[in-house]
Amino acid sequence: MKRVVRRFTSLPIRARLSLLVASAVAFAVAAVSVTCWFIVQGKLYDEIDSDLESQKAPVPISLARDALSNCGQDPTDTTGFRGRSEYYSQVVQTDGTVCAFDGSAGTVEVTSGDTDLAKDPKIGAGEMRNGTDSNGHAVRVLTIPLVTDGPGGQSLAQDAALLIAFPLKSTESTLNELALLLLIVSGIGVVGAGFAGLGVARTGLRPVDKLTEAVEHVARTEDLSVRIPVEEESEDEIARLSRSFNSMTASLANSRELQQQLIADAGHELRTPLTSLRTNIELLTRSEETGRPIPPADRKALLASVKAQMTELAALIGDLQTLSRSDAGTPADRVQVVALQDTVESALRRARLRGPELTITADVHPWFVRAEPTALERAIVNILDNAVKFSPEGGTIDVALKDGELKVRDHGPGIPADELPHVFDRFWRSPSARALPGSGLGLSIVARSVQQAGGEVALSPAAGGGTVAAIRLPGAPTPPPTLDRD
Repeated sequence: MKRVVRRFTSLPIRARLSLLVASAVAFAVAAVSVTCWFIVQGKLYDEIDSDLESQKAPVPISLARDALSNCGQDPTDTTGFRGRSEYYSQVVQTDGTVCAFDGSAGTVEVTSGDTDLAKDPKIGAGEMRNGTDSNGHAVRVLTIPLVTDGPGGQSLAQDAALLIAFPLKSTESTLNELALLLLIVSGIGVVGAGFAGLGVARTGLRPVDKLTEAVEHVARTEDLSVRIPVEEESEDEIARLSRSFNSMTASLANSRELQQQLIADAGHELRTPLTSLRTNIELLTRSEETGRPIPPADRKALLASVKAQMTELAALIGDLQTLSRSDAGTPADRVQVVALQDTVESALRRARLRGPELTITADVHPWFVRAEPTALERAIVNILDNAVKFSPEGGTIDVALKDGELKVRDHGPGIPADELPHVFDRFWRSPSARALPGSGLGLSIVARSVQQAGGEVALSPAAGGGTVAAIRLPGAPTPPPTLDRD
């Protein structure tokens, strides 16, 4: 059995579908054919039984005497009982002796049930069965007590049984012809169903062939622009699979484009500090090789520039690593319940160190969220760093956390309306801020980290000048029970 199943599963899907369809049709046709044959057989037998039942009237006593006097002799004429030679009519005595009526089509083989009924006759009793005549031909037999018409119209039961039979040759011939016809029709139906199943399989699997070709093309050429045409109104499994494939290739193409763009942007951003760093190092090296020392003030400026460029380079690499981790998604085991107010307080302490000349006010209320603690803290630090960077000396930064919304408002120059749609793009920097330190990745990291925590972030102009950064995170003002147990 396992070998058969293994061979079946190794067949192509088209062949399997064809076999399954043919098998299902064969089973259905066989069930219908067998049922039809038995129904027709039952109807034919019912007609014969009804005809035999109509022969149960009392036998004239003279015919019964003639039959009993001719026991052991074959009937020779057609003028006897009921006058119909196609019927078998005979009397069975208690010892099993057969006495045929004149005009009987022959004699019927006697069974023990016939003799039992002859020994104990009961008016109204009767038995219908299949049997054979003396020549071995099939007949339908009705056995009843022998009842004769007595004086005054009385019915008298005799110590004998009356057998009336009808040949089944024509009935069996009809049933055999019906069986042959059903067999032929069933065979044609099964073969037709097999071809129909093969055609349906080919038609139904044509989209799968296209999908297979598309996948093989992508694997061979890495061309993610391949799309499978799908009818808009189609909602079957193949259409859903095709749409999923198109969506997957579109996502992969978009991911590749973003990756290439990230590499190109990163290369562009890295080129400037690396070029400047190389130039400064070459100046220092040439000074050592030629023996012409650089003036102390210039040497100090060069070393300070090298240090600043290395710091900028390290910050850029750190931002790229953070961004690549956020693009890969946050593992479930790194998501924790975070007290957002504590994270904001920690970020405020760092912001105050970076902008000691600024006044930073804070109104922080408890709020607990589910996020990666490090990524969330980095996002809030970046928002505060931007506020510090663009605030004028002696300016004020207002920070408020209430009902899951963190607002950071600075009093700097603000962001032009035409630049707001681009502030969260990677490596995008406002023309007015390109002279300031930074990689253009800070707000992009903020947006990605907040989105992964299920929140939203937005920048908008503040009334009276400056910018308002708003971060909304889902959560609750009280910690969940698991936080208490921790």
